[in-house]
Amino acid sequence: MKSDTADPLDRSPIHLLHRAAQAVEVIFSKGMSTTDLTARQLAVLVTVAQNEGLSQTGLVDRTGIDRSTLADLVRRLHRKGLLQRRRTKEDARAYAVKLTDEGRKVLRTAEPLAKRVEDRILDSLPAKRRGEFMNALVSVVGMLERAGPAAA
Repeated sequence: MKSDTADPLDRSPIHLLHRAAQAVEVIFSKGMSTTDLTARQLAVLVTVAQNEGLSQTGLVDRTGIDRSTLADLVRRLHRKGLLQRRRTKEDARAYAVKLTDEGRKVLRTAEPLAKRVEDRILDSLPAKRRGEFMNALVSVVGMLERAGPAAA
């Protein structure tokens, strides 16, 4: 990206976030190629590992992944043998999920790889600005999520 151009896209948060997401996906895919996991699948496995027995609705709340996408992700991870699903006692329509032994094994392999990917991404910033960048991302995501679809 040229710094001396007056291209409006160079100042567009929509465009720049999209380009950053594309670049991050490439880095993630290369860094995680041995795991056969997508970033969203990894997010689900990490969240389930930290919250055994969480319902799929709880997973939606904690990951920000929409309901239909999350349901599909859980089905795929279940088919891969990484997650167990069972109906909850409170609501027979809802599923609670937990990692299988294979899911724990895959996660143990994937977490250090994901850490290296995250480090590589953050290495694009000076060390002094990484905390500020992460705080800004958390703030933007939080504010946009709280505003919800009505704000759109």
